[in-house]
Amino acid sequence: MLALGVPQPSVSKHLQVLWDVGLVDARRDGRRVLYRTNADAIRPLHEWAGTFERYWANQLGRIKDHAELNERTKNERTKNGRTKNGRTIEERRTKNE
Repeated sequence: MLALGVPQPSVSKHLQVLWDVGLVDARRDGRRVLYRTNADAIRPLHEWAGTFERYWANQLGRIKDHAELNERTKNERTKNGRTKNGRTIEERRTKNE
């Protein structure tokens, strides 16, 4: 569990929940419990989630574009030393004091 950076008891609890709902299969090997995904149980969940893929890809793309535009605008304002309303940064500081 060190590779995951999560304590082993936490991983075991999560795997137990997945086993309880049938998304993984488990078998004992001595003191260990080996888990394997249950593809037949996961398939309907994957298909259902896929119906939203196009929508979320579009929405996330729009959020990314908006954030990049804001960043470019902010950088341009800072580069020429002026704020959004056209005052210099120093003029703005003076007025706010």
